[in-house]
Amino acid sequence: MDLTRPRSTELFERAEKLIPGGVNSPVRAFRAVGMKPLFISSAKGAYITDVDGRTYIDYVCSWGPMILGHAHPEVISALQRAAERGTSYGAPTELELLLAEEICRAVPSIEMLRLCSSGTEATMSAIRLARGYTGRNLVVKFVGCYHGHGDSLLVRAGSGVATFGLPDSPGVPADFAKHTLAVDYNDEEALGMLFEQLGEQIACVIVEPVAGNMGCVLPKAGFLEALRELTSRYGALLIFDEVMTGFRLSRAGAQGIYPVKPDITCLGKIIGGGLPMGAFGGRRQIMQMLAPSGPVYQAGTLSGNPLAVTAGLTTLRLLDDSVYTKLESATRKLCEGIVSIAAALGVPVKVNQAGSMFTVFFTDKPVTDWPSAKASNTELFARFFRTMLKEGIYLPPSQFEAAFLSVCHADEEIEKTLTAVRKAFGEIR
Repeated sequence: MDLTRPRSTELFERAEKLIPGGVNSPVRAFRAVGMKPLFISSAKGAYITDVDGRTYIDYVCSWGPMILGHAHPEVISALQRAAERGTSYGAPTELELLLAEEICRAVPSIEMLRLCSSGTEATMSAIRLARGYTGRNLVVKFVGCYHGHGDSLLVRAGSGVATFGLPDSPGVPADFAKHTLAVDYNDEEALGMLFEQLGEQIACVIVEPVAGNMGCVLPKAGFLEALRELTSRYGALLIFDEVMTGFRLSRAGAQGIYPVKPDITCLGKIIGGGLPMGAFGGRRQIMQMLAPSGPVYQAGTLSGNPLAVTAGLTTLRLLDDSVYTKLESATRKLCEGIVSIAAALGVPVKVNQAGSMFTVFFTDKPVTDWPSAKASNTELFARFFRTMLKEGIYLPPSQFEAAFLSVCHADEEIEKTLTAVRKAFGEIR
């Protein structure tokens, strides 16, 4: 298989005239791997098919939501029935209540929740809620963790151990960014110093408990516990951004793996079953600050959309312990195989895995934060990506994005992938 895709190329050239960069989300542009993007026409199970008729084993899984695989028959059937009843009402439905009950049963830290339409909406709303509840302005985030494109969160670290943030995008006023503080992920010492200086002014700390937006990066032992202790001591709230890890690592998300209970949890991706959906929830006392119960305003015309709720509810009801056991086993087999092939061929890689999330970093040093992730050889990754694509394997088109498995990734798909890895490593060593 070569990389010539006439139909995708034609569509991309047309799209560039009407859509900025030709895509509706930047990472889809394939610029990090020196290519033009594939346009996808269909997907089923562990496979996607592009408009040129080529089929690939898919490790993007729509950036995480497709844990059951694409076009799961029960989800599709439920959606068809729901669509016949109407696609949006702008009024409460029983389905919203059923989904809220399902999530609250699965995630013990969530006593109440509010549905919204995206992960970005969930995180920006959670931060507003934290500020309203505490009466404080400062937000702490970690370098390399992505929480959506809200103004307060598009911030990079300044000089020093922990400093006031600087805008990471034009269009974000410095006056907004200055209320956000950024420290390195897994740097417990820096966080402690920050709280000693400004703890009484900090409204919340927001963190991906397992990072997925600098590639898959796991928390060091004791790191999440330190966040919980510091925030509790200084009266700040702890927000877990589980948009990616929620219902991905376990039914309780990262909270089912790590014994730390946040004040607010943000969810997305899987809870929509492949349709746009977000949610944020937490302690009852905090959530009751939201309008119309309290003074913190948040609203959304399509929040709790019946189609998205139907897809999400159907998906969550199919996620039992056996699903996570299967996912963990398949992902471990794949990652161990990649490590073994790399060692045999002398290719410097580190493979980070958390449940059914993983990233192959082209570096010979452990990856524990953004600086160590950034030190990876992105040129080698791009070459690896292109060879894998030729061999029918569709990976995230960036060194700094996590890959995902679904329950449809069986032994056959794993073996085909490892065969492609062997060829790709052989070409780039």
